[in-house]
Amino acid sequence: MSIIKSGKKKLDRKSGCVLIEGDGRRLDMLEDESIDCIITDHPWLDILSNRGGNRSFSDYECFRYELEDFQEKARVLKAGCFLAEFLPAENESNYRYLYQIKEFASQCGLEYYSKVSWKKGSFVSNTGRKAKNSQDIMIFTKGKARCMRLDSKKIKKDGRIHYMSGAAWMLPAMFDVEPVPRNQKIHQSELPVELCEQLIPYFTKEGEIILDQFAGSGAVGVAALKLGRRCILIEKSQEDMEQIRKRVG
Repeated sequence: MSIIKSGKKKLDRKSGCVLIEGDGRRLDMLEDESIDCIITDHPWLDILSNRGGNRSFSDYECFRYELEDFQEKARVLKAGCFLAEFLPAENESNYRYLYQIKEFASQCGLEYYSKVSWKKGSFVSNTGRKAKNSQDIMIFTKGKARCMRLDSKKIKKDGRIHYMSGAAWMLPAMFDVEPVPRNQKIHQSELPVELCEQLIPYFTKEGEIILDQFAGSGAVGVAALKLGRRCILIEKSQEDMEQIRKRVG
C-alpha cells in the first residue's frame, strides 16, 4: 500500500526514511490510516516558559495546537496505534493549554493512555517559579490500544502466545536520559537519540512506520532506523532539513 499520496515519493518496504520539507501541521500528503506511530515534539508557544533572563529557549517559529491538528493525526494513524507528544512540564502559564490538548485529542477519537516524564539527567533549568529538569511525554491511542503486550497468564495456561491490549511493556515511571549537550546540538530543542531509542519499542514493531511531524534534529528518525523501523520526517526549516539529510544519510 502506498503511504505517500500519488505524485509524492513512496515509502515502500525497502525504503528506510522519507524526508518532507513542509509544514508538519499539514498531513494531506499522507494516506488515511497509513502510520503505525506518531512521535513528535511540536514547537509549543509559551512565551513565559521559553524565555529566561536575556536568553531565549525557542528562537524558531512556535504555535499552539488547534482541533484540526488532532483531526489530521487521527486521520493518518492506524486504529489502535500510539501517538506520543513531547510537552513541557505543567506550570502556571501552560496548564490550560495542556488540558486543551487532551480535549482536542478526545474529540478526535484519540484516547488518553498515559503520561511519562522525561527526567533530563542532571540538567536543571532555573527559570520561572521553580527549577525544571523534566518534560512530559503524553501518550494517546486511536481508539482502544492495539494488543502488543504479552499476556503471561494465558501463555502460562496453555503454552501459546497471547497478547493483551496496550504497549509492548508496562511503561516506566520515567525516562532518565541526559539531554544533548549544548555544544553538540544541531537544533535548539533537540531530543536525545537514546531517549527515542528507549521509547520506540514500546509502541512499534520492526518494519513499522513512525511519523515525526516536526523533525528538528531528526533524532526520532535516527533512532527509528537504528531499530529497524521506517520513518517519515517533516521539517519546515531548510537549514534543519540539510542537517537531517546529513545525519540520516
